[in-house]
Amino acid sequence: KTNQLFHPYQGSMYHGFARSAGLGFWESLGYTFAGSAMWEIAGENTPPSKNDQIASGIAGSFLGEALFRMASLVLEKGGGSSFWREASAAAISPSTGFNRLAFSERFSEILDSKNPAYYGRVQLGTSATTQYQAGNSTEPKRNEVLADFSMDYGLPGKPGYHYTRPFDYFTFQVAASSATGVESMATRGLLLGTDYEAGKNYRGIWGLYGSYDYIAPQLFRLSSTALSLGTTGELRLTDSVAAQGTVLAGVGYAAVGTLHGAEERDYHYGVAPQGLLALRLIFGDQASLDVTARDFFVSGVAGAGTGGHDNIARADFSLTLRVLREHAVAVKYLWSRRDATYPSLNDLSQARGTFGIYYVFLGKGRFGAVDWR
Repeated sequence: KTNQLFHPYQGSMYHGFARSAGLGFWESLGYTFAGSAMWEIAGENTPPSKNDQIASGIAGSFLGEALFRMASLVLEKGGGSSFWREASAAAISPSTGFNRLAFSERFSEILDSKNPAYYGRVQLGTSATTQYQAGNSTEPKRNEVLADFSMDYGLPGKPGYHYTRPFDYFTFQVAASSATGVESMATRGLLLGTDYEAGKNYRGIWGLYGSYDYIAPQLFRLSSTALSLGTTGELRLTDSVAAQGTVLAGVGYAAVGTLHGAEERDYHYGVAPQGLLALRLIFGDQASLDVTARDFFVSGVAGAGTGGHDNIARADFSLTLRVLREHAVAVKYLWSRRDATYPSLNDLSQARGTFGIYYVFLGKGRFGAVDWR
């Protein structure tokens, strides 16, 4: 958890300090990478770790840019008093809040978001285990309470909005669990790319994406920092029905290991080819059906730990129905599986499926459909 979750969050602090001081994304990534390297070389009494450098120096910027953008959006568009806007922005990106407090007018300028189309929602609910294969884990809990926040920023199709800066499009998601603390965190953003269109009913973007994923479904923990090629788009099927989707394929550096293991630690790091398919069907302002599937193959290339390889699959299915204004309910099925092969340990399979019901607070954009017609 320290290496795979807190190190990227530490790196996001480096990035937020640089961004809120007026540097661009690429300069801030260099600042983050150098800050992490300095700590690895001069701040620790152990040899520098390439995993820590990637997790802090690169994943830290991917996570930090998403946090900085969301904090800036609160400052730019948030209602209420200025005190609560500043406090909310500082909670999202503490280093941004620190610079604005410590240097006052010097760093008071707010990033111009260029008015993106965005969709955010908060979910709170409970889930129960429906499928279970523990492997070496000894302390899983069958039921848990979950809180989830997600945002899609810069959805394609809005007239006049262009993708000239890294993370002009990104998604962010974090889920907290009563069983594991942070159950998952993920962000992916367009680093280099452009928008395109196909006919009058489809708008999209394509290019190079940067991503950071952290998954901890009680049985195992995975993190990955990756670069992928892919596309995100929206297809208008009818006047009231739209389909949004993302397809990515790339390679990263990942770490995986058992949680609460009963035997010797079966963890390792390695280069990880990976892919993602996400689809959202939007039915006016009444309902949405979301399906997301991800797969990670953690190889032994440039590896460390116990060697071998892991294959991690994760799928998420959810149906959300709006009840009144921004209030909705959702049912969700979440499935995670790990198959591991090690040269000195027994092969390992772990799987967990959960079914949950949630209260959902939708943003002003309801389900996030963009209509450019």
